[in-house]
Amino acid sequence: MEETTDFPALVDTCEFVYMYHMFAGLRARTSGMAAIAFAAGALWPALAGAAELVMFEQAGCVYCQRWERDVGALYDRTDEAKALPLRRVDIQSQKMSGVTLASPVRFTPTFVVVDNGREIGRITGYSNDNAFWGLLDALAAKLQTTAREPNRI
Repeated sequence: MEETTDFPALVDTCEFVYMYHMFAGLRARTSGMAAIAFAAGALWPALAGAAELVMFEQAGCVYCQRWERDVGALYDRTDEAKALPLRRVDIQSQKMSGVTLASPVRFTPTFVVVDNGREIGRITGYSNDNAFWGLLDALAAKLQTTAREPNRI
């Protein structure tokens, strides 16, 4: 089978053959990685059966750093972390997070309580640890109420 190209004079050269096959291999690898990334993003809600706390953050966010200092360092050792494990997502990657959001996340930090891939509620911003724990407890109570209600689709 003869290959066609826009540059017929280059077809017989070694450089063209090498570059053509290198590009085809790169395209195949890139397509495979894109398919894996898409599948992971599309299947994440189905795989995520348990509730979780998703923190949307970004580099250089002063309030994210304050949360990390005040709460983040001990969050994994709390009862809330057992019920709502923390997952961090860069705000630029929110579409790939696998979470069905009620509205786009615009500010960081934003903490979204998620159950079965769907947003239950959110905390936008961080002022201090007392406010954060109080709001998180309210969302956890809302999550427990939602879990008791039957699924009406």
